[in-house]
Amino acid sequence: MTEPRSDTPLLFTPIQLRGIAARNRIVSSPMCQYASDDGAPEDWQLVNFGRFAMGGCGIVFTEETAVDARGRKTHECAGIYHDHHVPAYRRITDFLKSLGAVPAIQLGHCGRRASQHGPLKDRAPLTEADANGKLRPWQGLSASALPPTPGGNIPKAMDLDDIRECLEAWRRAAQRAVDAGYELCEIHGAHGYLIHQFLSPLSNLRTDGYGGNLQGRMRFALEVAETVRAVWPADRPLWFRVSAVEGPGGVWGIEETLALSKELKARGIDAIDCSSGGVGGDGKLPPVPRVPGFQAGYSSEIRSATGLPTVAVGMIREPQHAEDLLQQGHADFIALARGLMDNPNWPLHAARELGVSDPLALVHPREAQRLRQLEHHARDYPPGSAIDIPYGTEERGVYSWEEGIARRG
Repeated sequence: MTEPRSDTPLLFTPIQLRGIAARNRIVSSPMCQYASDDGAPEDWQLVNFGRFAMGGCGIVFTEETAVDARGRKTHECAGIYHDHHVPAYRRITDFLKSLGAVPAIQLGHCGRRASQHGPLKDRAPLTEADANGKLRPWQGLSASALPPTPGGNIPKAMDLDDIRECLEAWRRAAQRAVDAGYELCEIHGAHGYLIHQFLSPLSNLRTDGYGGNLQGRMRFALEVAETVRAVWPADRPLWFRVSAVEGPGGVWGIEETLALSKELKARGIDAIDCSSGGVGGDGKLPPVPRVPGFQAGYSSEIRSATGLPTVAVGMIREPQHAEDLLQQGHADFIALARGLMDNPNWPLHAARELGVSDPLALVHPREAQRLRQLEHHARDYPPGSAIDIPYGTEERGVYSWEEGIARRG
């Protein structure tokens, strides 16, 4: 990774990642849409992710995308486990690139979190009753045969054949992602998904080489990283998302994450995306308060200890806060999720607030042309100036800046 010197705010300074250049450090974080048809994206995804590129994000992730059908949480989750998925994703990546953004994919496998309804139905487990509505349940896979929540569905504890087949699914999915035009790939190792289920001693009770001590529990994660890096082009960056600490009652903490990150660096991972949560139990970890930048400290620790670039994400809403985190060396990228849902033009507004010389260069020329007219009107008629509004050839109304209206006579 190289950083050109510039007087531009760091948030808007271009950055080189292997052979890929991002126009700025703003990342739209992966957000599951629950709107796919047997894994394939549709118009919803094109519009939803397209709006983040139109708003000026440098890197646009689509959504967590399952490497096989069994690795989806719901029937509506995204996947890239068929060759016919490739052109559907290519339509999106071509569009994102045409708007100046780097198209990015997050590959994942939900493991024991499989066979659920979506969040609008509180992620309730699918049952045989749902099969009548064509939502047939299926058994998930995991490190051990432990349910994701008390009373939840019991997954199959993966045997060595299952692990080999799963690694092959990761390999094929990464190859399809290349064919689909993605320029950045992230491995999802957080949030209680399959990789995290191997990492945590609360969900991994194995006694073979994939369990036991930290090195054994990290083995699957590292093999996934090796598998994907082997087929992901050398000129394209590969990231890894971690839960730096687990959820309430968890035991995995920052020291374990630092050990994992160092091993990932040795296997060609280019950046660590710093999240939290996903596995809990009877451990001593308390909940992580959702305050601005609540995960930025994890990003700072990992960056300092490993030398890897990091992504700070979590309630970072104010542009100056984002810029300060970069300037102070706590992160190399700032990711937003719900904040971009609330305001897809956040990058444009942040550029104005931080004094970028030409913020409108972030958006498409078709939009920029009209927005420049808006700025010209504001300069031509400064607030408080005396303005008359014509009502006819001989009649004028006096405009009131306080009321925002002109009145005749």
